[in-house]
Amino acid sequence: MKQFLVTVAGVLVGLMLFVAIAPFALLAVVSSAARPTPPPARTVLVLDLREGLSDQDPHTPFAALGGAGLSVMGVQDTLRRAERDDRVKGLLVRLPEGGLAPAAADELRLAFQRFRAKGKPILAHSQGFYPSGVVTSTYELAAASGDIWMQPASSFQVTGVASEDMFFKRFFDRYGVQADFQQRYEYKNAVNPYLYSDYTPAHRAAELSWMGSVYETAVANAAQDRGKPSAAMRAVLEAGPYSAEEARSRGLIDHLGQVSEAEAAMLGRAGDGAKLLDLREYRSRSRVTPGAIRLGSPVIAVISGEGPIVTGTGERANPFTGAQAIYSDEVAKAFRKAMEDKDDKAIVFRVSSPGGADTASEQILSAVRAAKAAGKPVVVSMGTYAASGGYWISSEASEIVAEPSTLTGSIGVFGGKFALGPALARFGIDARGVKVGGEYTGAFGLHESMTPAQHAAFGAWMDRIYDGFIARVAEGRRIPPDRVREIAKGRVWTGVQAKALGLVDHLGGFEQAVARAKALGHVEGAARLKSFGAPSSPFQALQRLFGAGSEAASVLSAAVYLARDPSAQALVGELHDARLREDGATVLAPRLLP
Repeated sequence: MKQFLVTVAGVLVGLMLFVAIAPFALLAVVSSAARPTPPPARTVLVLDLREGLSDQDPHTPFAALGGAGLSVMGVQDTLRRAERDDRVKGLLVRLPEGGLAPAAADELRLAFQRFRAKGKPILAHSQGFYPSGVVTSTYELAAASGDIWMQPASSFQVTGVASEDMFFKRFFDRYGVQADFQQRYEYKNAVNPYLYSDYTPAHRAAELSWMGSVYETAVANAAQDRGKPSAAMRAVLEAGPYSAEEARSRGLIDHLGQVSEAEAAMLGRAGDGAKLLDLREYRSRSRVTPGAIRLGSPVIAVISGEGPIVTGTGERANPFTGAQAIYSDEVAKAFRKAMEDKDDKAIVFRVSSPGGADTASEQILSAVRAAKAAGKPVVVSMGTYAASGGYWISSEASEIVAEPSTLTGSIGVFGGKFALGPALARFGIDARGVKVGGEYTGAFGLHESMTPAQHAAFGAWMDRIYDGFIARVAEGRRIPPDRVREIAKGRVWTGVQAKALGLVDHLGGFEQAVARAKALGHVEGAARLKSFGAPSSPFQALQRLFGAGSEAASVLSAAVYLARDPSAQALVGELHDARLREDGATVLAPRLLP
């Protein structure tokens, strides 16, 4: 009965919205049937990086309505199109004031280099470089443009990489919270802030190691692109901070000017009648150059995954959010489809994940093995990070390509709970528990810490997961298990460090991974890239979300999509929550707000 009411509500609301916007809907249908408006004959693309970057485009068709922004892969794909488009005369980049993800800077640097190699200029404009995040990586990308502008009177504060952690041990001790966690091993430091009041020697060493590697990569790349010795670049950066004027006098930037002046400069280079066009708008209005890729060409399958690794299909995920997760059923299904298609000669698996469930990771790794057994080479392309579970699912690929600054490895495991009983007791709340069964039953109750027997049993489980992780890495990377144990222990490595240790095969980005897939798949010449995993349409996404009939889903989808109305989106959130509550779930996350 509840399902019937939810479905009816969806139909009625969809019809009301549809009637209210019928003229606009008709216009949208007519417009969509027409050929997209081509970009101007002289176009300067504008790439605004100030809103942040994900690694991959959202897999939900309504994510843009929920505020999803640019992605590294989307920018790279669009610039690849623009390289071949004679209408595109250049690129204007609006730099963020803080830091970029280091591996994202590495990847986009390669894309900038390819764009400039086609004779198309890039101008990067900054309203200041400030010490938020890894700002050194922002400067690395700016240097790749070949022409850096700064707003007058702004500040150039690119002096290094810093990190800060908060430790809660003394706070927990004061209020009676007991952090009952286990780690495998000393470098698996995600829970260290709950267990200690300062960095342990291993924690400090690991942090300084990856930070130093990221810093060295950024400085070396910026020095190369600015035509300076690396040591000289490092010295001048560390002697800062500088005003914009001082940065120009030291050769760190090229010009001073407001955004409007930078725009005028790029339009002047592009020629009379040139227009600015947002890169996302260009992407929606442009087409792949006819004849560039033959329809009958061999296929390289592209399977993408970003976010935490979890079990399931993601069918109940809200299609209006840009939040990403790697659902094990969906990824395994994508691998099966690629295996079954005789035209697919190899697979590129793009991974950007900090980890997740070992069971979900193992399901995906099994799919990787099956693809290889079916004669389909699998090349992993690592994004911002591919650590812990992200490395688990990558470990047995045919080859692994990582950016120099990708954070990877973290071959380890942690788990546990917070025992809140003593803390609650101080406020007159008495938490108690009852159980039926063996000694391990109730081990994860929050009212008290684990007993010695529960602690030992839990530790044995941690050991089994860790030993299994070691075995998979040893098998996939052809490294003796004892050597894997030396470089594992939960330690995070950058791509540069991982290559030296044998944990990855090549340094580079997505393009390099495709090239390796073509080589392993014996593909010569052009190849089509075929993506797997995203819903095929807005209708399908809502139908999967609500489980409603196709008519209800189609009407509601069309209405919400055309209206772009926050109140309509909020209503969809209400229906989504109702569906979850019907199945006994608890809604923990807030809904989309206007």
